[in-house]
Amino acid sequence: MHKMITKITCRLGRCVSTVACRTTQVRRFLHGAYFRIQPSIQEALMDGRPVVALESTIITHGMAYPQNLSMAREVEKIVTTNGAVPATIGILRGQIHVGLTDEELQFLASSKNVVKVSRRDLPYVLSQGLSGGTTVSGTMIAAHKAGICVFVTGGIGGVHRGGENTLDVSADLTELGRTPVAVVSAGVKSILDIGRTLEYLETQGVCVAAFGESREFPAFFSRQSGFKAPYHVQDEEEAAKLIASALGLGLSSGVLIAVPCPQERAASGQVIEEVIQQALSEARSKGIRGKELTPFMLQKINVLTDGKSLESNLALIKNNARVGSCIAVALSKLQKATRKGNLPRQEDTTPPQPVVIGGINVDFIAKAQNSVILGGGQTNAGRVRRTFGGVGRNLADCLSRLGLNPLFLSAVGKDEHSESILHYCHHMVSQFKEKLCQAPLVCIDGNVPLSTIQYICQLAREHQLAVCYEPTDENKASKPFLSDSWKALTYISPNLQELRAINRTLGNSLPAELPSRLEDVIKTAMALARPLLAHLCCVVVTLGAHGVLLCGKSLGGSISLRPAAHKQPAAASLCATHYPAIHTSREEIVNVSGAGDSLMAGILAGMLANHDTDTCVRMGLLAASLSLRSYEPISPEISTATVSWEHVQGKTWPEAKVWKMD
Repeated sequence: MHKMITKITCRLGRCVSTVACRTTQVRRFLHGAYFRIQPSIQEALMDGRPVVALESTIITHGMAYPQNLSMAREVEKIVTTNGAVPATIGILRGQIHVGLTDEELQFLASSKNVVKVSRRDLPYVLSQGLSGGTTVSGTMIAAHKAGICVFVTGGIGGVHRGGENTLDVSADLTELGRTPVAVVSAGVKSILDIGRTLEYLETQGVCVAAFGESREFPAFFSRQSGFKAPYHVQDEEEAAKLIASALGLGLSSGVLIAVPCPQERAASGQVIEEVIQQALSEARSKGIRGKELTPFMLQKINVLTDGKSLESNLALIKNNARVGSCIAVALSKLQKATRKGNLPRQEDTTPPQPVVIGGINVDFIAKAQNSVILGGGQTNAGRVRRTFGGVGRNLADCLSRLGLNPLFLSAVGKDEHSESILHYCHHMVSQFKEKLCQAPLVCIDGNVPLSTIQYICQLAREHQLAVCYEPTDENKASKPFLSDSWKALTYISPNLQELRAINRTLGNSLPAELPSRLEDVIKTAMALARPLLAHLCCVVVTLGAHGVLLCGKSLGGSISLRPAAHKQPAAASLCATHYPAIHTSREEIVNVSGAGDSLMAGILAGMLANHDTDTCVRMGLLAASLSLRSYEPISPEISTATVSWEHVQGKTWPEAKVWKMD
């Protein structure tokens, strides 16, 4: 098994060095007098992770305080939740900041005398040490110089109505014609001349594509503009391929991905048009023009629509952030595959497989027929069963039955049992089609060699892999913790004894003895899990008949299983949630050897299906309950038909209790 994995290592080395070379150049540039890059964003760029640029004019000039601040925070959270790193760009005291701290966001959101900064304004604002919000144009320049390919905004500027006479054309359009950044927006603002804007973009050589089911070019508040986009991409993968093609060609122009406002928040085009005409008339009478026109118009439209336009504005910005983040993630994967010379074939639509690396065993279980064993040399009737076990095999088996088609790596000896075990596992046997570093999840157990565990942890660092470690037993639990390798893990699923052994290896304080009363068990588990959560996303403590204790960061009242959750701001509090087990009588329990593996497989299957945390855990509890009643370690009854979101929703569950760890 280890030899097979070592071959992959050699092929990945070139990819890692290429990324490092490219981002070193970025880093040198950004340490100049005009730029400051936030360390977390610099790290993401160096690692080749997806980063999404966000503008700041919407904060400084688009909305009033404090709504602008809450909107900015929420948009950044949406980007993070969808797997990308947010990089809000603004100017503070004469320096372009790529990525803003919360204090810097508050400063821009609450300041009264900040400048609206486009391309033409940059030299003056920087030379005078001023602060400001960057427009689409200003943000594109900073994003491109930082090496960020995807930028999300609300709506871009364009040709103003009557622009054929006034020549009032937004710098956003010319910037799109000369800066290779993909801009994700809700089309152009409906207060503009959309037809002439599309014509101008064509002249500038900008590739424009509508996103979603329709080719209709959206008009900011409204999903319809009466104009068709030149091109059309149906999802984030198609959008990523389009952007990758533009970047690969070395074109100096950008790409515009036009995303319609969500249907439930979209305003009627006719109503908005009538309001726009009224606002334009007032602007003309007051002599408002140039860069002051758009803020005036948006504010006036908000008043005339009783706030409905602002609701649409917020909805489309959040939707753009979600779509743009997904596009950035898809583009990052595509770029990594290209650098490895391993572009997926067009006809191959198989999603990346989770990978399980671990032991595969043949177990013989002897069970006496009578509960009392007779002594004196007498024969005791009984039954011997052969089953197939091993923690890694159990996890792969259960994930396979739940429809995830995992890739299972293990060592299989050539003996009398090998053919029978391969026949039994035929539903989960797969060829090695996907690269380990492309897996959405890697599971390893304590049976594999220490060198393999350390290798997987190193890959996890380099390629941001989500890795789950199943300790197997108390003696093997500490393998990753013999070095700093464990800090690259995402999840671990120990019982209380294994968790104590891990803390012993790390030199942490230990309880004199393990308690038996449930409340004391939970408090002890929380104390032992707490030091691990500085690096791990989640510690899943299996408590046998008492159920499971989930320890992690609380985001919005619930512990998140998303790998990005443990990188949230320190303000997120640590907590634990106890989920009682499904009641199973002593008579119903046939085999306990695979229940814990079924529990974890069910949780991970739910996580990979993007279910909420409660659903994930209860899927695990359902799978564990079925395996307890089965002679096989993993119940053959486990399937997508018996362990699913629908089954969780259709069942009455004991109340889960939340414990604060702070």
